[in-house]
Amino acid sequence: MSQAESTENKKNTIPLYTPKPDGNTPLWYQRPRKNIVTPTSEKRDTPQGLWDKCPQCNLIKLTKDLEANYFICPKCQHHYRIGSHDYFNILFDNKQYEPLFDNIFSKDFLGFTDLKSYQQRLDDIYTHTDLKDSMRVGYGKVLGEEIVIACMDFDFIGGSLGSVMGEKFARAVDVCISKRVPYMIICKSGGARMMESAFSLMQLAKTSSKLVQLSEAKLPYISLLTDPSFGGISASFGMLGDINIAEPDALIGFAGPRVIKETIKRELPEGFQRSEFLLEHGFLDFIVSRDKLQAKIHQMMVLFKN
Repeated sequence: MSQAESTENKKNTIPLYTPKPDGNTPLWYQRPRKNIVTPTSEKRDTPQGLWDKCPQCNLIKLTKDLEANYFICPKCQHHYRIGSHDYFNILFDNKQYEPLFDNIFSKDFLGFTDLKSYQQRLDDIYTHTDLKDSMRVGYGKVLGEEIVIACMDFDFIGGSLGSVMGEKFARAVDVCISKRVPYMIICKSGGARMMESAFSLMQLAKTSSKLVQLSEAKLPYISLLTDPSFGGISASFGMLGDINIAEPDALIGFAGPRVIKETIKRELPEGFQRSEFLLEHGFLDFIVSRDKLQAKIHQMMVLFKN
């Protein structure tokens, strides 16, 4: 190698560190040769919630893109769990609807306590979220057709069925009868709320009897089962729809697979509590993807109406 080439290579070599003027402490972490001189105090982290990773296929995408795609993974079509606010924005025209019965709150009338009191759990939820209970009810239009939609929120004690949900459900039926409009329920629940004991179980009979009134008024009732729909929900109004539909790959059932297996002493078929299995065995009328949900609901309302 010539002396000129050796000198050129030395110029292009990036040193491992740059010493301070006194020659003692290396400043390699400042990387001045690359013009990266931002002080640590001024560096910024990526904002929380900017990116999302699919739990099924591990695809990473922007949260805003996921929201624009109805919270469906563009690669594997996994349907994310979403709340009532998101469902109402998807279904109601121009995201406009009238909230109903937001003045009803849950109350710890039994003084129930496990790891902490029921009232403390309620206060924590009221403090950190805008949820009043595990169900929201809205009145609006779906592609021009009026409808009352009740939707559960899993973030409120697992979407559990309690006295307030039962009361909201019953009052929503009364609104449907008075306005002569269809009723739709979006189920997302782990079952009855143990903190309310027998009071929560009484809601199964209460809601089922109100659906009798809706049927006698000759008004349609649509039940959408999402992931998960379990316990007292599926044992009552969740499966009583004039039309029972579900999202793809939704987990739907009454008891968990371990309990069922120990009870019947038999091996269970794979995916037996998924919506595709239930459709195949006659428990559902059809499965609908969330991006086609609004058009499908409108189609059903028009068919019932005519």
